[in-house]
Amino acid sequence: MRGKTVINAALALGIAAFLFVPYACSPPKPEPVKTVTIPDGEIDPAVWGKAYPEEYESWKKTEQPEPAGKSKYKRGFDADGITYDKLAEFPYMALLFNGWGFGVEYNEPRGHAHMLRDQVEIDSSRVKAGGVCLSCKSPYAPLLEKEMGVEYYKLPFKDVLNKIPEKFRNLGVACIDCHDNKDMSLKISRGFTLGEALDSMGVKQADLTRQDMRSMVCAQCHVTYNINKNAEMQSVGILFPWQGSKWGGITIEDIVKRIAHDDTLKEWKQTVTGFKLAYIRHPEFELFSNKSVHWKAGAACADCHMPYTKVGVRKVSDHRVMSPLKNDMKACMQCHTETADWLKEQVVAIQDRTVSLQIRAGNATATAAKLLEAVHKARDAGKPIDKALYDKAKEFYEEAFYRSLFIGAENSMGFHNPTEALRVLGDSVAFAAKSEGYLRQILAKAGEDVPVKVDLELAKYLEGRGAKKLGNQPQQEFKDPLGVQERF
Repeated sequence: MRGKTVINAALALGIAAFLFVPYACSPPKPEPVKTVTIPDGEIDPAVWGKAYPEEYESWKKTEQPEPAGKSKYKRGFDADGITYDKLAEFPYMALLFNGWGFGVEYNEPRGHAHMLRDQVEIDSSRVKAGGVCLSCKSPYAPLLEKEMGVEYYKLPFKDVLNKIPEKFRNLGVACIDCHDNKDMSLKISRGFTLGEALDSMGVKQADLTRQDMRSMVCAQCHVTYNINKNAEMQSVGILFPWQGSKWGGITIEDIVKRIAHDDTLKEWKQTVTGFKLAYIRHPEFELFSNKSVHWKAGAACADCHMPYTKVGVRKVSDHRVMSPLKNDMKACMQCHTETADWLKEQVVAIQDRTVSLQIRAGNATATAAKLLEAVHKARDAGKPIDKALYDKAKEFYEEAFYRSLFIGAENSMGFHNPTEALRVLGDSVAFAAKSEGYLRQILAKAGEDVPVKVDLELAKYLEGRGAKKLGNQPQQEFKDPLGVQERF
């Protein structure tokens, strides 16, 4: 009996323990998920980051120095804050852009966090266009443009900048620039620029797919634009010169046709020729979308520059936004089966060929510019100038200039569309050669002696850029990587 009593007692204790454990050790009752509501018009990325912390943390990394030594041509900036001077890298640009802010200071871009900071710190001649310069640089731009109307474009840059709350005066691209606050869908926030450009091509925004939008939010800024001027050379508007182009086929020919003959788009006077000219700025979307291999394969900007990455158990789009070269080719290896080293070799080979031809096109255009300068000096000295030949030389010079500028300003060194980049640069060389031929005829008919090799006087243009010409920027000239230029 005693043994049975012990067994019963043990059984009772076991049952008690069984009943006790689920209640004593069970996890706390789950609480409802606390959602974060992002108010309409909220610009502060930190508020968005409460709802999307992983994306927010990767976005903040755009402030950090970029990985060094991974890109041959787009080196970013290092931990000491050194940026790279494009005019020293490509000296012909110092000649061609003389008389313009880009001829004083023209640096390689840094991460997105620095886009407005760089603009504030750069030589003041770069922001003479006024508040319009904020159009891509600040998430406040759409609001300011809507509230201020034409004054947004006309007022001095600092005056418009000071209308932004002080806390956000150095804030670059932010969540609100690309996303709808209600459902995080992608949206075009720059209706006054990109929206109008799409309308000019007959593209309905409602018909754009999500994959299209993963490029279009980038195309709000990574495009060329022109600033309309009035008779007093005040800025009165902004234009993407895509008129006449088609979706998937924005050509340099269409851009030149739009900008070369419209005096309201002539933003500056080139010193060496005395010509009033338009300008072309960072046309990444135009080059990429013009029937490139990756565009036709259905790739979007975000596939390559914002690849998906795992954070814990979540898959998120990397908001650091950088070149695949600086991210060890991880974006490329999502589709390509080759090794990172093999893929990098292909990229650098494409860029080497582009740079080789870019240097030839730039120097050929600069040679024509110096011959135009000689023609103008001869004319001023009373020498007879053949007007018919001069008009042809001027036309071909401008065609060469805009093409050389187009690829020089585009930030992929040709990789976004290798075949088109080489076509545009080849045409630039050809137009410059035709201009040079006409100019030599003009000078010969005027009795002027023209040297076989024209002295571009590049040192004069590089060294005469004013007080803020170099600072702590390294002076490294890119020599023709294929060694062809020396034979010309």
